[in-house]
Amino acid sequence: MKKYGTWVRRTRRMRKVAAISGIAMVAIGFLAGCAHVMTMIHGGPERPPESEFGFGPRISTNGIYEVTIEPTEPLAVRRMHTVKLKVGTVGGGAVDGAEIVVDGGMPQHGHGLPTNPRVTQPLGEGVYQVDGVRFNMGGWWELKFRIASAAGTDSVVFNLDL
Repeated sequence: MKKYGTWVRRTRRMRKVAAISGIAMVAIGFLAGCAHVMTMIHGGPERPPESEFGFGPRISTNGIYEVTIEPTEPLAVRRMHTVKLKVGTVGGGAVDGAEIVVDGGMPQHGHGLPTNPRVTQPLGEGVYQVDGVRFNMGGWWELKFRIASAAGTDSVVFNLDL
């Protein structure tokens, strides 16, 4: 009989721990969602002027690179895209052998890209193929590239309106 009572107490304790864990997970999810909702309500960062939108060319943040993106087809929501990224030094030639990291998202909605786009192959003469670009809704998107080469490390942002 003593073993049965211990089992009952342990089972009740496990149920309480499970219930508290479940409540904690819901609260964490709510707070994460709440941050997203608050960003949407308050609008997030201010949208840049129209002159800051488009495929470039764009000068990188520290003035090292001049970068252009070239979609292989018109960009549309809910479709997977490939873009070509053309990288050159400012006032110089093409940049081959660069390491490029792709990021982005919707600043006014507070979320990133729904996929993990990446450079899949260098095409030569400073052109890189980026696969896996997808936009899941219309609006203002940022497509960001961090570029590292012998010329230095810098980043560039493209504002896109879909």
